[in-house]
Amino acid sequence: KLGRVRDLSALLEAADTRWLLGATPALLQELVIVLSHYAAPLQWEPEGGRSPREDPSGTAGAERAAEVSLVFCNILAKVEEAKDLEGLDSAVTGSILCQVAGPIFICAVTHRAERPWTQPRSQCGAQELLNALLRVLEYKSVPEFLRGTCEDEHGWFVVVMQCLKPELTKETWQYNVATKYVFCFVLQEIQRPWLGDHLEKVLPPSLLLSDDYRVENKILGVQCLHHIIQNVPAAVLGQFNRVQVVYHALFNHLYSREAQLVQVVLLCILDVLPVLERAPELSPKPRRVTSSDKVLQLLLTHMEAESQLSLRRIYAKSLPAFVERLGIRIVHHLKRLQRVIVGYLEIPDGPEEAARIAMLETLKCTIEHAWPRMTCHLAVILKALLKMMWDVVTDRSTTPEPVKAILLQRATKCLLLLNHCSQGQVKVLLQGVYQNCENEHLKECLQQIQEDPVPSLSTEQLQTDVGQEDVYFLNLEGKTSAF
Repeated sequence: KLGRVRDLSALLEAADTRWLLGATPALLQELVIVLSHYAAPLQWEPEGGRSPREDPSGTAGAERAAEVSLVFCNILAKVEEAKDLEGLDSAVTGSILCQVAGPIFICAVTHRAERPWTQPRSQCGAQELLNALLRVLEYKSVPEFLRGTCEDEHGWFVVVMQCLKPELTKETWQYNVATKYVFCFVLQEIQRPWLGDHLEKVLPPSLLLSDDYRVENKILGVQCLHHIIQNVPAAVLGQFNRVQVVYHALFNHLYSREAQLVQVVLLCILDVLPVLERAPELSPKPRRVTSSDKVLQLLLTHMEAESQLSLRRIYAKSLPAFVERLGIRIVHHLKRLQRVIVGYLEIPDGPEEAARIAMLETLKCTIEHAWPRMTCHLAVILKALLKMMWDVVTDRSTTPEPVKAILLQRATKCLLLLNHCSQGQVKVLLQGVYQNCENEHLKECLQQIQEDPVPSLSTEQLQTDVGQEDVYFLNLEGKTSAF
């Protein structure tokens, strides 16, 4: 068959343009579709089947794709040549392109990127084919091809999706391993405001991908959903409970133990929540428990018991955004949030200290939003911050000095914020620690607290507000030389 394709390529290259394009465009379309199927990666069974990477004929498949790309390039060259010939007006060439542009584009996208079924030669041929298609249609880029160059022009997105539709159903999408990548690529190229008009075409396949049992497909599906959320107006997403469907699909993924999946899900759900919930200031009667509360509750539950470092870092990095999202309503979660913050500050997580740095950022955001309630948690947070700072300055591990400096800087910022919201209590509580501190790095940080111009309360007031036991622990009278 490969020899016949080469013969066909030579025949098309030598054929008369008028003779070739004067035939019925439907025949040319049939030829393109047959060749596209011939060049497609081998289909495989979703249950227990062999993937193209495991198939011994993977190299032969790339050869088929390269030869088919050359055939398609010859067809497009004839169409481009026909534009300058008399008797073949734009209506003729336009009719032909309407029949073949969609399958040719899908074939080019299938083989242009590095995939298990591609080789350098097939990738090069596919890229040349895509460039030829854009040149014939007079587009400068793939996004222009899909959406059009002006508001009145619809582009080729609908045509491409119509070609993909038979392979994007619940029963068929798993048989062609390339379909999901083509769909994701096409979707990512359409942005606001054009994507909103095609929501019904792109949302079901995205949900289908995200609901698969393979982690790779789940990640692709969530990335597609995230792109949809970012580029479709909230009013359109809110119709027919679409955003609720997306939210529930994402929420179920939060129970996963796959770090890469959890990371993309958290990023996506942070963009879903503003669409799902009205802003607190716009709600006539704020609900007691919102979707943001439910997500944060589940997140804190996972964080308290999590021992996998990769997941701990991902959870910690996402937490500041949830605190910012809830604002003053974070006070409903202060007790559990405090336990998580203290627990994560106690445990180093490697040279980059990503989890600790993220938890300090979380603490800073929490203090800024829930400052009226921070006095009640002052003693516990101060203990955790001082212990972490002491661990950092006495650390003899491979942690880089710039990372240590960031930890100390952010911890000091939290202490300053606590000092402000507690009307100077922190300054008084840390006087003894500062006076007896022998470590220069730690003393520099504590000096910033002592130089903070916020008026301080008296010792008697502190014993009333904080508690005598906590005052003694925090070295109010300078009796401890641990620092």
